Amino acid sequence: MQRILHYVKDRQEQHVVSNLFQLHVMTTSTVTRSQNTEEQVEEKSTRHGGELVASVLKSHDVREVFTLCGGHISPILVACEGLGIKVVDTRHEVTAVFAADAVARLRQSIGVVAVTAGPGLTNTITAIKNAQMAESPILLIGGAAPTLLKNRGALQDIDQLVLFRPLCKYTARVTRLRDIVPTLRAAIQAAKSGTPGPVFVEFPVDVLYPYETVIKECGFVPNPKGIKMLINAYLMCHVSRQFGGAWNQQDISPLPVNTPFAKSEEINKLVEMLLSAKKPLLLMGSQASLAPVKADELKSIVESLGIPTYLGGMCRGLLGKDSPLQMRQNRRDALKECDLVILAGTICDFRLSYGRVLSPKSRIVCINRNRSQLTKNEKIFWNATQLIQADVASTLKKLHEKITSAGKRVECEEWLNALTEREQNKEASNARKMDEVPKDGNLNPLKVLAEMDKVLPDDTILVADGGDFVGSAAYIVRPRGPLQWLDPGAFGTLGVGGGFALGAKLVYPERPVVIIYGDGSCGYSIMEYDTFVRHKLSVISVIGNDACWSQIAREQVPMFNSSVAVDLAHSKYHEVAEALGARGVLLDKSGEESVGATFSEAFDHARQRESTVINVIIGKTDFREGSISV
Repeated sequence: MQRILHYVKDRQEQHVVSNLFQLHVMTTSTVTRSQNTEEQVEEKSTRHGGELVASVLKSHDVREVFTLCGGHISPILVACEGLGIKVVDTRHEVTAVFAADAVARLRQSIGVVAVTAGPGLTNTITAIKNAQMAESPILLIGGAAPTLLKNRGALQDIDQLVLFRPLCKYTARVTRLRDIVPTLRAAIQAAKSGTPGPVFVEFPVDVLYPYETVIKECGFVPNPKGIKMLINAYLMCHVSRQFGGAWNQQDISPLPVNTPFAKSEEINKLVEMLLSAKKPLLLMGSQASLAPVKADELKSIVESLGIPTYLGGMCRGLLGKDSPLQMRQNRRDALKECDLVILAGTICDFRLSYGRVLSPKSRIVCINRNRSQLTKNEKIFWNATQLIQADVASTLKKLHEKITSAGKRVECEEWLNALTEREQNKEASNARKMDEVPKDGNLNPLKVLAEMDKVLPDDTILVADGGDFVGSAAYIVRPRGPLQWLDPGAFGTLGVGGGFALGAKLVYPERPVVIIYGDGSCGYSIMEYDTFVRHKLSVISVIGNDACWSQIAREQVPMFNSSVAVDLAHSKYHEVAEALGARGVLLDKSGEESVGATFSEAFDHARQRESTVINVIIGKTDFREGSISV
């Protein structure tokens, strides 16, 4: 110390150097003490912050991390692999987030994605916004430039937190190793609590790599003299602070998740309204599929309530293929006539015409965890009889228990029969549409979808990624059970196909996974067939190829008399699949009689762990005429 002060003549600088030296001694001794608490660690330890990240993920039952590699995050990926957490690399970061989203939905838990700094993170923004609006709990881990080089022009150094604060429930930047564990535990707790959603934790590269590597890259001045000795002292203090207490024993178990539950008086009021209703309706949205109630239990609850039910989002398929309670058609008319409607996670946004389809004569009960979604457009286009800010499935469970314990049941058989008759009439009308031949002579998309529906295995998970073709599929193709339909949700983004299918296949490796693509939307993620092949995952894609962005063209062409930017080509997507190592099948009008056999063959190959792309050349119909695209 005296040697340093000898070169520093200014008294104020001497005071600063003296304080820095004392701090250096204190923090260095802290590192040494903490390292010797559990075990004797060699001076050149190879332990690193990535190990702490992986240990927290493992304790939270994270089974896979989705990624696209980058030097900033290598320690995390390697540590995860070492603990048996599957690391799944994709061809685009947005796919990695969509895959984590699918895992979160299907496991009713947390999905995890790790990407590198800068463009690696900015590539995730669309998918993170989609997760926010779909209320999916996702942990986004991002790399970052070294702490000492922040705002100094380092590689890929941008203000990442300012980008993600509006999109995430929780954001944090970790600058000390001892903060890794508590920060990640808090982030995961926030993601799963209340209204679930994405969270973001940023890790500068020098918080993840081993001590010796950080020391080597820190920029110590060789043979320092004078003020340069002060720089070296400061650098040593900085590194010592980063690593101080790094390996102290910490609790890595999950923190309790906060789930809002309905009050007993709210349940009692709802019971009274339901038992007195003659024409009740239950509209269920994605939020009803959240934990803690499991999907199979929710199915039993809804069946026991016996109310005519419309299912949307992640609730599609909840009641199986042929439930007498589920209505798929004529929802607008049913809403005009009902005397009680329960919006169970269903939101009065564009999908319900902002609430304008609700009758002012109906009593309206809305259940939602999110206050903003609970009251969306209320007092403007609709008026609530009761607002319950609580978990949807738990509220329905308490409602069912209250009715059952009272020995009562909902009496609405006449209403159910009337809706069923209308349902059958509409289904018959749709069936007639299937027999029409498109003007261009290509395959009728409705008939193609109906043939696929006939051979669909009961455990198939369907992924919806498209506009017009997917819109038609929602009426024709029936998910067979709970959590067997994945669509983007309220954000309506295209490009979810590859990622959702990837996540679904990892959660349920033995079950068929089918992407229903439009020919426009497949362009976003068809490259992920490389990912499926590399990871030996069998995924089937059905591309409705009408050489057009039909959802947009349906309005643009008649309104503006122009097809600018909506025309595509009958591209050979099946050959793209073959180039990536999968099966490719072209299905056009010459194979009209073999449509069902083509789908059956694809499922046979899937059982042999071979992926398939079926490029279906379809014609245009007026089935969805009048549907909006904005």
